[in-house]
Amino acid sequence: MTIRVMIADDQAMIREAFSVLLGAQPGIEVVGTAVDGLEAVAKAEELRPDVIVMDIRMPGLNGIDATRRITRQTDLPTKVLVLTTFDLDEYVYEALRAGAGGFLLKDASGVELAEAVRVVAAGDALLSPGITKRLIAEFSRLSGSARPPARVRIDVLTNRETEVLALVARGLSNAEIAEELVVAEQTVKTHMGSILQKLQLRDRTQVAVFAYETGLVVPGRTDL
Repeated sequence: MTIRVMIADDQAMIREAFSVLLGAQPGIEVVGTAVDGLEAVAKAEELRPDVIVMDIRMPGLNGIDATRRITRQTDLPTKVLVLTTFDLDEYVYEALRAGAGGFLLKDASGVELAEAVRVVAAGDALLSPGITKRLIAEFSRLSGSARPPARVRIDVLTNRETEVLALVARGLSNAEIAEELVVAEQTVKTHMGSILQKLQLRDRTQVAVFAYETGLVVPGRTDL
């Protein structure tokens, strides 16, 4: 199945380079480009790509606000992979909160870019789990002490689902979670589907952000 991709970046050189890099990868088709956030939102509705590779810093409507508008459209299946220059860019955390499925550094290779697109399109795992986890934890810490868990939402989860949620937030893949909990990987996938549905979240990245923001997972701690 071909993954349909759109590139949103205000720099023509970046748009052209990423279009060429992704267009050369098997199973990926670049269906359009956008020069700013407003055009990205409009073209997302028109083209309905599977993934938008979105620059965070663009004039007019920035990548964060554009991501928020796109991901809040429940009838739009598009996922967003945000681009940044530094892995601890202060805006990345806000982009993840806005609904981005992951992030990638702009100096990534063509192979890394293609793999990131595939990961975000599939929603199977956090993009660069170690880096993403560190970024979420860092900005959770910088935003102040963790808030008490949102019990109303967490109480809808079973004990096992709560365990899975916490492990996802720490960057573990389905296979690693299955090994940790001594269950089948398919069982973990079933739990993940239930968590996403009950918490009304789009993907694993939003699960991780939710876990840190509610205080269910506290940076530096390994227990619930």
